Amino acid sequence: MEIYEELVARGLIAQVTDEQEIRDLVNNGKAVFYIGFDPTADSLHVGHFMALCLMKRLQMAGNKPIALIGGGTAMIGDPSGRTDMRQMMTKETIQHNCDCFKKQMSRFIDFSDGKALMVNNADWLLDLNYVELLREVGACFSVNNMLRAECYKQRMEKGLSFLEFNYMIMQSYDFYSLFQKYGCNMQFGGDDQWSNMLGGTELIRKKLGKDAYAMTITLLLNSEGKKMGKTQKGAVWLDPEKTSPYEFYQYWRNVDDADVLKCIRMLTFLPLDEIEKMESWQGSELNRAKEILAFELTKLVHGEAEAEKAQATAKALFTGAADADNMPATTLAKADFDAGVQLLDVMVQAGLVKSKGEGRRLVQQGGVSLNDEKVTDPMLVLSAADFEKGYAVIKKGKKVFHKITVA
Repeated sequence: MEIYEELVARGLIAQVTDEQEIRDLVNNGKAVFYIGFDPTADSLHVGHFMALCLMKRLQMAGNKPIALIGGGTAMIGDPSGRTDMRQMMTKETIQHNCDCFKKQMSRFIDFSDGKALMVNNADWLLDLNYVELLREVGACFSVNNMLRAECYKQRMEKGLSFLEFNYMIMQSYDFYSLFQKYGCNMQFGGDDQWSNMLGGTELIRKKLGKDAYAMTITLLLNSEGKKMGKTQKGAVWLDPEKTSPYEFYQYWRNVDDADVLKCIRMLTFLPLDEIEKMESWQGSELNRAKEILAFELTKLVHGEAEAEKAQATAKALFTGAADADNMPATTLAKADFDAGVQLLDVMVQAGLVKSKGEGRRLVQQGGVSLNDEKVTDPMLVLSAADFEKGYAVIKKGKKVFHKITVA
């Protein structure tokens, strides 16, 4: 099976323009493609996972990825999927986030010897002359068509700033610039970016003629993929300082039964024939599938040693034989501990619950244990006796464990 057909079989393709041309370029290793990443944080998260895996798959098939960091578009903010305007960031913060991205992307993409590029659209967007841009690009865009774009519709009722209205033009200009500078002939993105991507394709063809090779393709569940990274404590990060390998493993270990095979098919590099054998798995076999998913993705992000360690810790915790060495942990300040700290406050600080009210209800429902003893008093205050081993362990439900230390 060739790479384009494999992408389809894995459920990664939703919409394309010029399908036959795209198939030929991709299957023959002639695609120079880009995917954009807005540097809104100092770490990538699992919402970016599908894009990173796609770039890796296509590079392995001989195609050339361009990771486009939106240092320029981040100065505007993407309105897609938003009900409010994004917070403005300084140039220094954006640059720091860009530097962090490249380090993490290097686990997926080989940037050596020109096999892939990382570029920043600040290099061309920040130097644009406004009047020249209007003359060069403005005439290629219909305001009526832009207003019909899905990325703007949901903002129209609450108000869409003129600043954000320019985002489609800026993203389209990215493709135009990449085409001219690097021979980029293809762009990938999520369903929520479809209008912006079509804008780039049309801009190239209007400026450079119908023969200009510029194509678009979207990922089936990239919008849903962004939701993958959201939990009650925020995003699931690829940075181990933000989300430990164990927590990362547990996130994928706990996906819904209905999603596990879809995630294995779309995100892992296991052969499709091996995955097809799992489609008949039911009941406890699905737990095995979840362990496979969690291990494969943790190995991809953090390396095989960390994946094995996370898997061993998860299994030991499940059987009650864990030593807590690799358990996610929160450290309390000694001064705060000496003043008396309520268990509910610690649970909020550790990200186990969003609020003390949620924690109180969880205790009342019998869903919290401290050092293997069920907690019945929502007002419980931690004491030195709880730290006889040098740490205390809070258990939430049946699967979530968290170590508490004092320093």
